[in-house]
Amino acid sequence: MKFKKYLRIFLNVIFWCIVAGIAGLAALVLIYGHDLPDYKNLATYTPPVATRLYASDGSLLIEYAEERRVFIDFDDMPPQLVNAFIAAEDQNFWTHPGIDVQGITRAALNNGMRVLGFDTKFTGASTITQQVAKNFFLTSDRTISRKVKEAILALRLERSFSKKHIMTLYLNEIFLGARAYGVGSAALMYFNKPVKDLSLAECAFLASLPKAPNDRDRAIERRNYVLKRMVDDGYITKEMADEAMAEPLNINSGFTAQMEMDFQYFAEDVRRKLLENIGRDTLYNQGLYIKTTINPELQRAAAAALNKELDAFNANKSAKEPKLQGAIIAMNPHTGRILAMTGGRSFKESSFNRATQAYRQIGSTIKPFVYLSALEKGYSPESLILDAPIVGWRENNKEWRPENYDRKFMGNIPLRFALETSRNVPAVRMVEQIGVRDAIDTAQRFGVYPKDLKQMNESLALGSGETTLQKLVLGYSAFINGGRAIQPKMVDYIEDRYGNLLSGQKHKQIEWDETLLPPVDEEKSEPLSDPQSLYQLVSILQGVVERGTGKQAQVAGHTIAGKTGTTNNVKDVWFVGFSKNLIAGVYLGYDTPKSLGKGAGSHMAARVFADFMRVALQDESNQPFSVPDGLTIVRVNRGNGVAASQDPNGIIVNEFFKEGQAPNKPQNVETKVEQAVVGGIF
Repeated sequence: MKFKKYLRIFLNVIFWCIVAGIAGLAALVLIYGHDLPDYKNLATYTPPVATRLYASDGSLLIEYAEERRVFIDFDDMPPQLVNAFIAAEDQNFWTHPGIDVQGITRAALNNGMRVLGFDTKFTGASTITQQVAKNFFLTSDRTISRKVKEAILALRLERSFSKKHIMTLYLNEIFLGARAYGVGSAALMYFNKPVKDLSLAECAFLASLPKAPNDRDRAIERRNYVLKRMVDDGYITKEMADEAMAEPLNINSGFTAQMEMDFQYFAEDVRRKLLENIGRDTLYNQGLYIKTTINPELQRAAAAALNKELDAFNANKSAKEPKLQGAIIAMNPHTGRILAMTGGRSFKESSFNRATQAYRQIGSTIKPFVYLSALEKGYSPESLILDAPIVGWRENNKEWRPENYDRKFMGNIPLRFALETSRNVPAVRMVEQIGVRDAIDTAQRFGVYPKDLKQMNESLALGSGETTLQKLVLGYSAFINGGRAIQPKMVDYIEDRYGNLLSGQKHKQIEWDETLLPPVDEEKSEPLSDPQSLYQLVSILQGVVERGTGKQAQVAGHTIAGKTGTTNNVKDVWFVGFSKNLIAGVYLGYDTPKSLGKGAGSHMAARVFADFMRVALQDESNQPFSVPDGLTIVRVNRGNGVAASQDPNGIIVNEFFKEGQAPNKPQNVETKVEQAVVGGIF
């Protein structure tokens, strides 16, 4: 009888405990469950995803993100990756209703024994579903109310969504260190590979990260713990675990830093322009796929060529002395697609992009625009210009006597010879003959100088004006692209996370024809100049490289044209040159302008150009510049412009004459220098 009495009491206690528990749970649900966040929008979850910048060959350059994340669908997750996280975080995931009663009981016993002094570890009991509830809707506060809300939300999530959907949410949201959110981003950050290519050991490593995302000291120990748990849960065999444990942990920590170092000037220029056009949230959180124009091989060649020259110049400088800086930019002159860009010695030292942001005096690189203006007015490449002292010219109330670099005068010389040898005094006289406004207008028309210049003076027409290397290269591009004004292009196309083009784009993938001209539906502007004048100029600039001031820019086996430039006191040196389908510009100078010193000059910039072009053109056949219809070719004496048949002495070159133009007569080139001193020419 006593046994039945005690049994009845025990059952009553159990009953009332259950009632109390249910009542307590009901009370907790009433207290904490009425104002919980709306979880139903997780059915169409679209997390913030990193925007990724790709080179023209499809290789990853850099990511832009506030949180690095690459969304991966459950069906694209390797099974062993899912199993590794379940073994590490929630072994009953597939069977519990959102909370794990067994896990809660086990954690309560372990933690109770720990409080009583037993050698056990504190353990948690949060399921993967609870972690999803916390990560999406709650804080990380260690409070009873937060744990209750977490459990209630977990139960509701399990009723609303499949286990696969909950696992997908978890694996794309979990923080795994190194600013990586989700397994897709973590796989790229740590191993430079997509999740589908992860090994078992790498899967186990990622599954070990949620407990201590930034602790690398115990990385192998924690990875091996996950592998043992996978064996215990029957996901892998002991042999598979042993093989995985023997695999070195090759965390690719230097990958992103290296890519950022090689391409950062270009990537930063892209980032700034995209911020202006699409806004911060779209750029950093919408998972854009940005296909850029940059060519990795050419980019590395450009950086190597520039740094080779800068390092050689700076080698003997002390740590306190300023270092010579520079920039190089290369593009397709027909399309404006930028293929390489380096804006300085080191982005880490200075993010200032000297290719696009540095406005500097351009010196003699302005001369082709001055002489083009003359060619447009009917001057021929062999028109004679007087190279003799100029006196009596004043500008800004100061007397100025322009001089040639060799401080000598040669009398009447052909326009070609004057430009090929970059003589200053003939350029001054040419500006005087064609007019300052027309000379400057040509530079404005080609985009080198801005349209709203407030001052028009002779020195501006001779290179005292400031512009950027990029604007100068774009201006020179029109010499060989039919006289078209083009805009710099750094991005071919942008897709959203679903593969759709961002609005306003015409082409997903631009297909260039063999002539490298833009797609046929692209609007074409009116030519900036006539093709015959442009070719006459290009022919002269080819002479600059073959026998003039630009000899250092020669590339064996290839037709190259270009122009050197040096400002007063050798403060800035330039070279802009091109083949038929590739143009590159180089600038060298100090950030705070000062003389580069004796022995320095534009030959340094030309050397950088040549080093780059040798790599860029190594697999290309030579392509001479196309000669337009209507020009007549005559062999002439380079020194005086007389037909070679009448004066075969000296250097003989091919000259290209428009209709009505002809070589010089011998009697017209005998003016003596001492008779040419003119006063008050301006």
